[in-house]
Amino acid sequence: MKSTLRISLKSGERIFVNGAVLRVDRKVAVEFLNDVTFLLENHVLQPEDATTPLRQLYFIAQMILINPEGAEQSTAMFRKSIVMLLACFKNEEVLAELKRIDGLVTQGRAFEALKAIRGLYPVEERILNNQEITPATIDQIRKEIAPWR
Repeated sequence: MKSTLRISLKSGERIFVNGAVLRVDRKVAVEFLNDVTFLLENHVLQPEDATTPLRQLYFIAQMILINPEGAEQSTAMFRKSIVMLLACFKNEEVLAELKRIDGLVTQGRAFEALKAIRGLYPVEERILNNQEITPATIDQIRKEIAPWR
């Protein structure tokens, strides 16, 4: 068994644990004694906030964690999106990290993939501000995730 993981939650805060949504009514510390898949509420991206290609990828990857019953479908959508993004981005840093992120998801490490995707947000913002990705490409990716909203 791995070492324990302790998380502190504020009153009213939610946590997504193995597909279940839990809300605490008071400040509490939760200790996980075994492996668990979880997301803290402040790391959950809402569909309406998935406005850029990498945020859309993040949204799909989080569905792997939040909805274990649909993980196979989410993973298939993730693969499709990764292929599209690898074809769209020209930035070597982004391309290398997208390949690493794909490997993380393949290895069942979606939580780590989410952290890596968030780390690319500043680079993506710079790329989008310089219009290195066409609006048509962004629209295509949005169409791909539309059924998830």
